[in-house]
Amino acid sequence: MRIDFISDVVCPWCAIGLYSLEAAAARIPGLTLDLHFHPFELNPGMGPDGQDIEEHLAEKYGASPAQLAGTRQAIRERGAELGFHFAMEARSRIVNTRDAHRLLHWAEEALGSATQRTLKVALLKAYFSEGRDVSDTAVLLDVAVAAGLPEAGARELLASRRYDAEVAAAEAEVQRQGIHSVPAIVVNQRHLIQGGQSVEVFERLLRQVQAQA
Repeated sequence: MRIDFISDVVCPWCAIGLYSLEAAAARIPGLTLDLHFHPFELNPGMGPDGQDIEEHLAEKYGASPAQLAGTRQAIRERGAELGFHFAMEARSRIVNTRDAHRLLHWAEEALGSATQRTLKVALLKAYFSEGRDVSDTAVLLDVAVAAGLPEAGARELLASRRYDAEVAAAEAEVQRQGIHSVPAIVVNQRHLIQGGQSVEVFERLLRQVQAQA
């Protein structure tokens, strides 16, 4: 079953959506997901220094400190249920993710969707579990190599603007399709599921699509 997973690497609900989706698929005998990750920058205009996360969230969503604390707790609990550790206190800044998406594009093109998925999860964990700066070239290089990408190629890519146009074009296409929030999951290029749904919701939808195939 083909899955086009549109997301950002600094989006907690994207991590939850991915883990929920994969847990749902594991409940369905014989179902294999053919995962393809597509870029969506939550903050495409974010500068190289990023922004304090509390300040950013308050500005973007108008949330109070108490509301933000409640959301963080809900995210931690959902992650724990799925086996993903959110160390919300470890991340202090929202950062630019264009280079991370360029790496993800290259990973699939050069090494295939399985390596792209490994890199995607590694980037999510680097940011949310370890509090690392996934806009920093040294961090991205380290994560990429650990995920199985060749060091020389990754270093060359990060020193260039290669795949910048491809990422921008992919994001523009997503916007044209009317997708303005993530995660957005397109199943078999026909069925759109949005948000960090529960395992049960994903399972029901996947079974419905499988039955229609």
